[in-house]
Amino acid sequence: MASPVPCLHRLQAPLRRSLASSTGALSRAYATVPTPDDHAANGAIGKPRPTYFKDKTVASFSDFLPTASSAAPLSPSDGYAIRTAEVGPAGKKRTITRLPTWLKTPIPSPGENPNFGKIKADLRGLNLHTVCEEARCPNIGECWGGSSKAAATATIMLMGDTCTRGCRFCSVKTSRAPPPLDPHEPENTAEALARWGLGYVVLTSVDRDDLADGGARHFAETISRIKQKKPTLLVEALTGDFGGDLDMVKIVAESGLDVYAHNVETVEGLTPYVRDRRATFRQSLKVLEHVKKVKGKESIITKTSIMLGLGETEEELWETLRELRKVDVDVVTFGQYMRPTKRHLKVERYVTPDEFELWRQRALDLGFLYCASGPLVRSSYKAGEAFIENVLRKRAGEKAMSSKTLEQAAANSAETTPSSL
Repeated sequence: MASPVPCLHRLQAPLRRSLASSTGALSRAYATVPTPDDHAANGAIGKPRPTYFKDKTVASFSDFLPTASSAAPLSPSDGYAIRTAEVGPAGKKRTITRLPTWLKTPIPSPGENPNFGKIKADLRGLNLHTVCEEARCPNIGECWGGSSKAAATATIMLMGDTCTRGCRFCSVKTSRAPPPLDPHEPENTAEALARWGLGYVVLTSVDRDDLADGGARHFAETISRIKQKKPTLLVEALTGDFGGDLDMVKIVAESGLDVYAHNVETVEGLTPYVRDRRATFRQSLKVLEHVKKVKGKESIITKTSIMLGLGETEEELWETLRELRKVDVDVVTFGQYMRPTKRHLKVERYVTPDEFELWRQRALDLGFLYCASGPLVRSSYKAGEAFIENVLRKRAGEKAMSSKTLEQAAANSAETTPSSL
């Protein structure tokens, strides 16, 4: 028969463990209160923990308050000075150029501006793309967030969001075989623009060298649908060069648009390094020249855009403007090139606002109808659109007045001329 002693030991084991834990809890101390044993183990109190904060005063607190600062405004030379900074760990520091203050813009928020949120929702609902988003335009908050629905503008990008060319300044996605065209896009685009109630719209597109016509017929159909739904809406088309096929340029030019835009992007000497190898400066000039030949000098406005800060010289810019005037380009815009990612071309120089103003005046002196020039100006800039809209409506009014005058003169002539028997 087994002894009962082991069974008693097993029954008493939980009681012993409970008593041991209770005595340990009575002797527990706070973790933040050092005990004499801790000092004995560590010797002295020890060194303080390392920290990244510097015990050094940068400036007084009042200097950070806008109402308490008595600093004098900077002179233009000091305000436009390019500032640099040292970044990186010790021994591996490198110098970077800080973005100038005149190129900094507030981040747009749909919550703060209802027009911005509405346009974004409409675009997503109709599966439309904009160059404002794809090219990371710094003016998106200003253009989309107008004070009223009529003031807000957006540049619609047709034929998808993937381009067949790889220009070294552009952040739009590239592929040799983009997705096929959406057959409903012309109707959806026309419906969206009619819903917004705009007075002026810009249409652009990616390059589609994979298509036989480069997408010219898709472009023309979209413009025709827009004019059918809203004949008073002024349409600007910012197109590619269609591989130099001038017949495709003619199709778009005769589709009913009001402004034909095609960007030369930079001076001729830098074109092979900035644009895709399939795009040339002379080819772009032929596109702009052919539009005038097809429609006539006064029947349509042609427009182009040039980026500054890529390493161009003053003489190269003069020559570019002269070449554009030779083919009767009406509108030119100047803007600062801004590097989208580290994979794109570096910015060679940040051009100051004063220099942009100088080139604006020079362009007007050469005979351009209008010139928008500024660090944040892009080819489809809303201020330029407002001016062009006024010019187009003035021309339309003058044409209507002249035709009415001719009809009245013809009627008067018929009344005064005796009828022949």
